Amino acid sequence: MNLESERVLLRPLCVEDAEGNYPNWLNDPEVCRYNSHGERRYTKEMAREYIKLVSSSDAYEVFAVIDKKNGIHIGNISLQQIDPKNKKAEFAILIGEKAYWGRGYADEAAKILLSFGFETLKLHRIYCGTSEANTPMQKLALKLGFTKEGRSREAFFKNGKFYDIIHYGLLDKEHSP
Repeated sequence: MNLESERVLLRPLCVEDAEGNYPNWLNDPEVCRYNSHGERRYTKEMAREYIKLVSSSDAYEVFAVIDKKNGIHIGNISLQQIDPKNKKAEFAILIGEKAYWGRGYADEAAKILLSFGFETLKLHRIYCGTSEANTPMQKLALKLGFTKEGRSREAFFKNGKFYDIIHYGLLDKEHSP
């Protein structure tokens, strides 16, 4: 299933994406400075295995974020740990192509995915967590209408330092497409 807006196409992540720039994003210290990637070399084979895993599981909806103007795969976005009983899922996004940072693509892709989660998957709650150092993700969560729900102290270790994780949640009744 493809989802789209004016500038962005979300299409299911496919094995062929492992042949593009996607694995390189997870080896770039700048792209991975706020996430758990980058600790060890990420290979095309690892990307293929991940894609096969998420494609065959009902617990994931993982999409490639595509710039519609030129067809470039600029990032990935997902709902993961989908829990049908409790009608909830975790939101995650990575814009790997640095030329697209700060240009509104993450916001546009996230709005499409949240609408899919609430309207198509009939989720009640979508949540995310991010490092206290990741102010771009914190700003995105608030811009999308998420509520700051709490903090896990020193729960994330990166580059020799512990960071707090800040938790956000969005309920279906709070979502405005």
